[in-house]
This record gives sequence, structure tokens and C-alpha cells, in this order.
Amino acid sequence: MSDVAAVEQFVKKFEALKTEISKIIIGQDLVVEQILISVFSGGHALLIGVPGLAKTLMVNAISQALGLDFKRIQFTPDLMPSDILGSEILDESRNFKFIKGPIFSNIILADEINRTPPKTQAALLEAMQERSVTVAGQHYKLSLPYFVLATQNPIEQEGTYPLPEAQLDRFMFAIHLDYPTFQEEVAVVKATTTDRIVTIKPLFNADEIVDFQKLIRRVPVADNVIEYAVTMVGKTRPNSESAPEIVKNYLDWGAGPRASQNLILAAKTHAVIRGKFSPDIEDVQAVAFGILRHRIIKNYKAEAEGVSEEKIIKSLF
Repeated sequence: MSDVAAVEQFVKKFEALKTEISKIIIGQDLVVEQILISVFSGGHALLIGVPGLAKTLMVNAISQALGLDFKRIQFTPDLMPSDILGSEILDESRNFKFIKGPIFSNIILADEINRTPPKTQAALLEAMQERSVTVAGQHYKLSLPYFVLATQNPIEQEGTYPLPEAQLDRFMFAIHLDYPTFQEEVAVVKATTTDRIVTIKPLFNADEIVDFQKLIRRVPVADNVIEYAVTMVGKTRPNSESAPEIVKNYLDWGAGPRASQNLILAAKTHAVIRGKFSPDIEDVQAVAFGILRHRIIKNYKAEAEGVSEEKIIKSLF
């Protein structure tokens, strides 16, 4: 199949996928779209929202519609790396046998990742970066596609271990979940307080998703779009000459080269799901908030004056 035909097929399947997910998830269209852009761009996503916004339900619905294995790991202060990676045990014939942990799945929901100590966070992050894990000196490959969706609770921060900036950078998107609108909440309550059971049809399989991820990589990008993305990321660095005043005044630290790579990959997927064969500057701007939000570090002045990441990113356009 030619790439043009593959893009057209992908657009159709993507629309069907969103319809299928909306059987269970009411509203939150932008959140679902950003998660799916992460999946097809081969990235991971961090979901930030208060409890009770159906984060787990959303990931479960997406994994069912994608036809992928799904495991949920509840992160707690006493969780050890072996609890997620797996461990070696002695079998009946006195040989060591490796029992795989929950990380061996296509989609991992790392619930409340900031509740667990750095040692366990680091074990998950090796898997995210390398798509493999090392246990007792043995190397184990994870099956593709591999996608981590971590959730972070912005309230109740006592006894939590915030992710260091270098680890936050491994996430392609940081996605903020807001409360539903009044109409959406009414629809949610109506749909979830009856005995109606909704089933989701799997529309993809693992091999198809890997093929579409490769298709996204083959999408051509004009030099001016790449230069625009790299310039935008460069402007987030307070010590760079191109940084606007708002950045120099309110940021301690800017985004690194991984942000530029992710901007282009996500812009490609954003363009393709709209039936375009190459991304333009509007596609880069559309994904910029989710990609830059967690990669810029505000200073005390920004916190004191209530300057949001969104305002700073918008000034870069």
C-alpha cells in the first residue's frame, strides 16, 4: 500500500477510534487526542489531574479500542523495582526462572507515579527509554508498541517524590485534565448510574500500530517547519539571545533538544490525523503546549505573580 493510501486509511480508522472511545469517555476530546498522538508518535504521556476524573477508565478504554494489553500499576511508597519489573525465583529443579512483572505489557498505566521512591521511578524510566529491562544482569526486550501513561495528582503532595526534570523530559506530553463542564458531568452521571454495560470493539492490533508509527516517521517535513520548531524551543532558554523578555523574567530553565524532536513528531501525527501529508506551523503550535509545559521551569517571580506556563508558551508563537 502506498503511503498516501495508508494515510487515508489511518484517518478513517482514527475517526472510528475516537467514536469508539467516546462510548465510555464523555468529553475530554483534546485529552484523548493528545494521548492517541503520543501513542502513534511512539511517545509516553503524563496525565495531571485531581482524583475522580476517570484517568484509569480513559486509559483502559483507549487500550481496549487499540486492541492492546493493558496493565495498571498503583505506585505506593513501599513499591520496589522488582514489583514492577519482575524477579527471579528458584523452580522445582533448582534453576533460576524469571517471572515477568506487570511492566511486560503494551500499555502501562503508572498510577500516581510521584508516590513512589526514586529507585522505583528509575526502573520504570529505563523501560520507557530503552524499551527493555535489565534484571539480574539479564536483558529482556519489551513487546512493541510500548506506551507508558503516568498519572500525577496535583493535590495532596505530602510524602510524594516529584519526578526530577530529567525524568519528566522522557514524557512526550504533559496533559492537564480539567473538571467536566456541567452538561458533560450530567451526561457522565446518567451514563454511569444505570446497569447498562458498554463494550468497546478493538479496531487495531499491535502490528498495525507499529506500522502506523513507522508511517508517521516517514512523513516529510519542510525545512522551515523544522526551523520554526527549533527556534521556538531555543526561545525558551533564558540565556539565549532570541529569548523574549517574558522568558528572561520568568523562567529559570528552558527545554532541551528532545522537545524539538517531540514537537516535530507530534506535529506529523497531528497533521496526518487531519488528512494532511505534511505538517505546517499550525500543527507545531497545536501540540506545543503539551510538549513544552513540563520542560520549562518557572522561577519564584513567575509563581509569585501567577504567570502560567501557557502564557509563556503562547508568547513564543
